[in-house]
Amino acid sequence: MVDKTTTRAEAVLLVEDDAGLRELLQEELEEAGMAVEPADSAEKALRALQQASPDLVISDLRLPGMDGMALLQEVRNLHARPAFLIITAFGTISQAVEALKRGADEFLTKPLDLEHFMLAVQRLMETRRLRGEVQRFRQLMEQDSFHGMVGRGRAMQVMFDQIRQLARAAGPVLVAGESGTGKELVARAIHAESSRARAPFQAVNCAGVPAELLESEFFGHEAGAFTGASRAHKGLFDQANGGTLFLDEMGEMPMALQAKLLRVLQDGVIRPVGGNREHQVDVRIVAATNRRLEELIESGDFREDLFYRLETFTLRVPPLREREDDMELLAARFLERFAVQMDRDVRGFTPAAMQCLKQYGFPGNVRELENAIERAVTFCHDEQVDVEHLPARMHLEQRPRIQAAGADQVMGEFLDGPVLPTLDELERRYIRYVLDQVGGNKRRAAALLNVSRRTVYRRLDEDSDQRIN
Repeated sequence: MVDKTTTRAEAVLLVEDDAGLRELLQEELEEAGMAVEPADSAEKALRALQQASPDLVISDLRLPGMDGMALLQEVRNLHARPAFLIITAFGTISQAVEALKRGADEFLTKPLDLEHFMLAVQRLMETRRLRGEVQRFRQLMEQDSFHGMVGRGRAMQVMFDQIRQLARAAGPVLVAGESGTGKELVARAIHAESSRARAPFQAVNCAGVPAELLESEFFGHEAGAFTGASRAHKGLFDQANGGTLFLDEMGEMPMALQAKLLRVLQDGVIRPVGGNREHQVDVRIVAATNRRLEELIESGDFREDLFYRLETFTLRVPPLREREDDMELLAARFLERFAVQMDRDVRGFTPAAMQCLKQYGFPGNVRELENAIERAVTFCHDEQVDVEHLPARMHLEQRPRIQAAGADQVMGEFLDGPVLPTLDELERRYIRYVLDQVGGNKRRAAALLNVSRRTVYRRLDEDSDQRIN
């Protein structure tokens, strides 16, 4: 995002041949902090537009020479199109409709109510700003992105290449990876890169559907097949026919259903629950698991023949701890997204916060990072996310190391003295030690000490008072 210290004032091109009204409106706009370029004709306005691109054009409808409607047309042909507000003393409903059809954003009639006028201007400016944020966010997401996955590092680039290759194959794919690594995004990317891209993509979490309903969910059922089955239902295989079916948490699938799935993979036929006829389906299976299927085979919870059928094409999604090159990029992307969604002016991370993210292990992977950044943006009221805005577990992990070193040093200094310290003295000395460790950053110190900044300031003030006395 643009730094506020370098942000220019919102620019307005004001086109009005009535000198008195033009000066009045210019004064109102400038008092609101906007930079105004006045013009008394459309021709002068066009010359001004060749020099700079404003955020908003305000134009009278009736002007000497070229009128406001013609100016609107010229403005709409510009590459960077500003918002456009038409004002007129001779407004009619038909004129307003025509102006809006041609691309005007607002139409006001004279005599102007200045309060109403300024509200309209502010609304147009806000709408333009939000559109710009959305456009910039879309452009940002397209950079270094592969079907919604972000990664510049080698681990992800290798995986993207594997996805492209696997997409050209026809057999099932087994996607292995820890929870939160984005296995469904991988499945969707395989589908999108394949010849099945225009056909349906269906996804199901095998652990999220009761075992007694899984067969019906997969293969459908006929009316009356069981209590409550008042009408026939198409299962996921029929819904995904011609496309891809993603089976998440594959290791949680009951053994009985595993046998039926194996037959579908071998023969391509299904039979709805309660039905007496089989029919052919053409579905590519992409299965995902965060468990080692070999261990489930040994424990008798997964069919070995199904495993060998699935593992023909295996793709491993790297955990976040193996993607050090992508940590900062991912954090910035999530920050941009949530700042736009929440309309918050948060633009980055303090060095301490970024260091904290890089040192944390992220057992929950990308999903955990995403949730952490959403929380940080929610609680951040500054321009940068700091350590205190991150979940406590991410920075408290570093406390024991600093505390132990600090305790040894502080206690050693005190024990060398003639009088043992009081608890208050020890606390103040330790706070100063931690502050030294984090370069005087009181927010960082408060986060490491697990106290509020107010407590740090208060104890430091007490320390200063004691030194003076």
